[in-house]
Amino acid sequence: MKLDDIRTIARNKGVKPGKLNKTQLVRNIQREEGNHECFANVNASSCDQHDCLWREDCLSTAQKSNAA
Repeated sequence: MKLDDIRTIARNKGVKPGKLNKTQLVRNIQREEGNHECFANVNASSCDQHDCLWREDCLSTAQKSNAA
């Protein structure tokens, strides 16, 4: 998902996007929704949240982070 799309989602949920990067912004949205702030964390490969809006980006971002 593009950062502009995530910013729109954030604003719609009352989260101010400011200059946050994708990971920070998604985690703030997750917090606002009352969910775990788990986007792209170390344990993303074992995630069982198959219906999560962020799943595809989360797994690819986590994989890139772990490769570095």
